[in-house]
Amino acid sequence: MVTAIDPCGVPAAMTVGSFTSASLDPPLIAFLPDKSSTTWPRIEAAGRFCINVLGAHQADLCRIFAQRGTDRFGNAEWRAASSGSPVLRDVIAWIDCDLYRVSEAGDHFLVLGAVREMAAGEAAVPLIFHGGALGHFQPLAGAS
Repeated sequence: MVTAIDPCGVPAAMTVGSFTSASLDPPLIAFLPDKSSTTWPRIEAAGRFCINVLGAHQADLCRIFAQRGTDRFGNAEWRAASSGSPVLRDVIAWIDCDLYRVSEAGDHFLVLGAVREMAAGEAAVPLIFHGGALGHFQPLAGAS
């Protein structure tokens, strides 16, 4: 989940399916919002955002935030990161970023964020989107 406070002071959030580490030096992350997104321009205009890594226990929250035209923050509890971007309650990790660069990538944008700060909560199973469904990671037996 990518969150920000738009230039009007209103929280904005979008669910993204592709997120990755891009560089260690400098620390950069990347995600790919669809060009048709109506939320991405609000986050881009903010110039900063927070990546919220959801746990398997947050599938319902993910579904709410993935819907268009809904009050995504209506029942969502959050606090502000140092940038002001929302850190959603009970996420398993968060990464607060400044917008570093945006490039076109076919029908998506490739967004790079410069990491300001980050933290992880208690070890938990992450929420995963695969094959059109939400689920969670199941480690192989004997894997460490």
